[in-house]
Amino acid sequence: MKKPLVGALFAVLLLGAGIAPATAATSHEAAPAGTVGATASSGHSTLRTEAKARPKAIGFAGTVALSNCSGSVVRTPDSQPGDPALVLSNGHCLETGFPAPGQVLLNRSSSRTFTLLNASGSGVGTLRASKIAYGTMTDTDISVYQLTSTYAQIESTYGIKALELNTAHPVQGTAITVVSGYWKRTYNCNVDGFVHRLKEGQWTWKDSVRYTSACQTIGGTSGSPVIDNATGKVVAVNNTGNDDGQRCTDNNPCEVDENGQVTVRRGIRYAQETYGIAACIGAGNVFDLNRAGCTLPKP
Repeated sequence: MKKPLVGALFAVLLLGAGIAPATAATSHEAAPAGTVGATASSGHSTLRTEAKARPKAIGFAGTVALSNCSGSVVRTPDSQPGDPALVLSNGHCLETGFPAPGQVLLNRSSSRTFTLLNASGSGVGTLRASKIAYGTMTDTDISVYQLTSTYAQIESTYGIKALELNTAHPVQGTAITVVSGYWKRTYNCNVDGFVHRLKEGQWTWKDSVRYTSACQTIGGTSGSPVIDNATGKVVAVNNTGNDDGQRCTDNNPCEVDENGQVTVRRGIRYAQETYGIAACIGAGNVFDLNRAGCTLPKP
């Protein structure tokens, strides 16, 4: 499990585009210290069928860079222009540290900042949180920050719209793009399948997305939106991968099926589905875990 990056490296990130990715891939894809300016292989060995399935390039507009991870400005289908905007990332990217198993953070004050990117990956401004609206590593691995800016203010100031959360379960075979605001880099592959239980160290996640092998995400890509190429909507959030082939250890998640059988897939990366988030958000973009259809873990 990788600890968050120190603030000094984020200052380098704020200076602009063109930062190369690191060589070492990490599970719980938060960026390790000492990676800025390193070089990596391109990771563009996508299968021919995947390339055909990708109808258009997915840019960086609406994604953000955190101090140690990636993220995106997101909206539900019912979010209004005047609502305070939301930023989606991973629970393990929280500035408060990794939530313990069973722990849920709800409406906790935060002043964290995010660098907003445009379509080409250039930083165009700084957004600030007012609170951690929701965060957990139980059943899923997500954090959602509420911002001090509304969607209308962000669009008026920067010309950038939020990414929409898809409200349907992702589909096997879908062509997807993982968009890292931290590294200003994209990864193109397909949804390979779904994992009944994904176990890593102390944490267990339900119904996780497994990528085909072309998406070799690295440290710093944690929290990246996983975008359906056909719709442009967010279907998952990137969070981990098996680095060394170990079984169910930190940085080496394992798959556990309905019968308890364990499968280890070295080098394969995973994401957490996001279709259930919208059901837990009511008027004004306020989290209400008692809403009908909301299945996110409660405090």
